[in-house]
Amino acid sequence: MDSTTPIHRFSLDGFEAARFATMCGQYDEHLRQIERHMQVEIRNRGEQFELLGEDANTRRAEHFLRNLYREAKQRDLGPDDVHLLLQEAAMQQPDHTPSSSESAGNGVVLRTRKKAIRPRGGNQQGYVRSIQQHDINFGVGPAGTGKTYLAVACAVDALERGSIERILLVRPAVEAGEKLGFLPGDLSQKIDPYLRPLYDALYEMLGNEHVNRLIERQIIEVAPLAYMRGRTLSNSFIILDESQNTTKAQMKMFLTRIGFGSTAVITGDITQIDLPRGTQSGLKHVLHVLRDVQGLGFTFFDSRDVVRHPLVQLIVEAYDAFEEQEQLEVAHEA
Repeated sequence: MDSTTPIHRFSLDGFEAARFATMCGQYDEHLRQIERHMQVEIRNRGEQFELLGEDANTRRAEHFLRNLYREAKQRDLGPDDVHLLLQEAAMQQPDHTPSSSESAGNGVVLRTRKKAIRPRGGNQQGYVRSIQQHDINFGVGPAGTGKTYLAVACAVDALERGSIERILLVRPAVEAGEKLGFLPGDLSQKIDPYLRPLYDALYEMLGNEHVNRLIERQIIEVAPLAYMRGRTLSNSFIILDESQNTTKAQMKMFLTRIGFGSTAVITGDITQIDLPRGTQSGLKHVLHVLRDVQGLGFTFFDSRDVVRHPLVQLIVEAYDAFEEQEQLEVAHEA
């Protein structure tokens, strides 16, 4: 910033040293994170702040810092928490027009045995609302957008409230061209690595011992997609994860397993299809087949919804831009 850059000054109310330290982070890492994201320079002496940058940016930064200070009173904050809060703040900017799902989704909270889960941003809120309102839902988008995690949270919440009797978590067992035969152990041990992300989410929400008891009682079942053939699933919450790696026949088979009193959530990322060349993804196909069917829920995520490390969002955007350029070049050559 040069000497002509305007300075915006403010001070925090009700200064508390421990709370202030939580807000700023170790070695002020949270303040540096805010600077990069909001394109301002932050100077402070205790609760007295000076913000340098464009007027709109400094006013947004002040608003964010005040909110962050209030948040620091409620809980400990890490860089990942600040990243998520910055994403939420970006979605609330005046130049961002909220979608209907964002407007409808304010205040959703999912309660599980170990923690309360608050969806981040309008698209995640709308996704959870859609799951709560529709029997069959599709969550489609890149890695890190919370598709599977929130679906598991909805399932656990429904089980805890007694609105379903069991949870089924399903995944295609063969991915990235790999075959199960090379893995050691029996079939259960062979498929466990593919299902580990689902176990991890359950353990975080319910605790290891409780999850293991529910699995023993078959209240929770984690299984490969092939195990669904021939079954009818009633009063259940069924999640099909990594559904971009299903074939058309497998997707149809899964969707026709749904019985009365059940909710199904199908998640996937159509940019990461690992099926053999020439095999059409069941997810891509079904999005066209069912797009005009009433009573289904569809939520589409993009890079702005990524809730992992901020570099993940940049990586997703870089791949999208590269693939778009490749398609333009192919079309030009044709």
